Amino acid sequence: MTGMHQKLHDLYDEVAQRNPGETEFHQAVYEVLTSLDPVVTKHPEYADNAVVRRLCEPERQIIFRVPWIDDCGAVQINRGFRVEFNSALGPFKGGLRFHPSVYLGIVKFLGFEQIFKNSLTGLPIGGGKGGSDFDPKGRSDNEIMRFCQSFMTELYRHIGEYTDVPAGDIGVGAREIGYLFGQYKRITNRWEAGVLTGKGLTWGGSQVRTEATGYGTVFFVDEILRARSDSFDGKRVVVSGSGNVAIYAIEKVQALGGTVVACSDSSGYIVDDKGVDLNLLKEIKEVRRGRITEYADARSHAHFVTGRSVWQVPCDIALPCATQNELSGTDATALIESGCLIVAEGANMPCTPDAVKYFAEAGVTFAPGKAANAGGVATSALEMQQNASRDSWTFEETEARLAEIMGRIHDNCLTTADDYGQPGNYAAGANIAGFIRVADAMLALGLI
Repeated sequence: MTGMHQKLHDLYDEVAQRNPGETEFHQAVYEVLTSLDPVVTKHPEYADNAVVRRLCEPERQIIFRVPWIDDCGAVQINRGFRVEFNSALGPFKGGLRFHPSVYLGIVKFLGFEQIFKNSLTGLPIGGGKGGSDFDPKGRSDNEIMRFCQSFMTELYRHIGEYTDVPAGDIGVGAREIGYLFGQYKRITNRWEAGVLTGKGLTWGGSQVRTEATGYGTVFFVDEILRARSDSFDGKRVVVSGSGNVAIYAIEKVQALGGTVVACSDSSGYIVDDKGVDLNLLKEIKEVRRGRITEYADARSHAHFVTGRSVWQVPCDIALPCATQNELSGTDATALIESGCLIVAEGANMPCTPDAVKYFAEAGVTFAPGKAANAGGVATSALEMQQNASRDSWTFEETEARLAEIMGRIHDNCLTTADDYGQPGNYAAGANIAGFIRVADAMLALGLI
């Protein structure tokens, strides 16, 4: 860790030793600490009062058993998690992920990232994350309902609109949020709309919440382009994934004049040089819940590539929107060689450390997820605001507020990077700006 402040170096070693085997969490902590050297040098009170050390230790970690019965009558057991990381700025806020890969290390990495992401929005929300190793793929609606009810039967005692407000993430959409909210209401006898976000529009949800993460990522890139007196017009864009984030990133890129030529799922990727047909993609992924290869079957000029990385497709702008560590150093090299100008993370930490390093060395602008994909949690906070005031905003009003928030995040990252001697470094700007707001709150609140 050459160049890292000795106190931060020692803290990273401590985090790695105290949290063995949690490689994603280690990676997330390392990525933040490597940006904080100029902050700790300029403001020694952060180190002297153990603010950074406290930030790396969750306020609360909850692990619980989730028993449920499948459609064959067999008892199944999964593990549930909620890591309530930091509430200095407001109630814990962060999604629930249902995926077989979920374990404590992934939940802690996501929760740690969420602290800084939520801070960057400027809204009064702390950071947390949760989920389960339950896999909703291939399960019936009734099985998913029974699982969600069992999950909430434990989780309900740990959450509340002034305590902890979960939302959706991978594997948790409006269907799952509905089942979770229904069980919460059933147990507590309270219509506490602010306890969960991502709700249906007819029962307390917010316009633009479905689109928010994808839209927000593209708004952030649009701000980068504007700062260079450029635009999406004529830009060739590649998006990884074909889930919620990817689909709505594609939608907003097209609306702003860019051409998305490739997207992917776990089976491979499709290339459509004429531009991805968004209606067809939505039909396949949102209605049929099918595989991306069906897109190539329906479009004669498109083709499907199996077993390879979508980052082999040349582009001007790359938007990794699938999952963590999906874009490797090898992928980064391919993007650099193809002339890629901007990489913005729509997913949480999709770029490996090697990839981020190569982008920096090559002068490729890199926008980290804690800034670029903050649109989802920002709109969740707007949903909380509407719930608290018993109000409902139009799509246009909510989208305008989202665009404004993403603009503020962009400007804050850019200004902070300049202030700390790293002009144009969005990753450093995001880490430092997010950290300072939380750290100042922690100092103001005393020993918490």
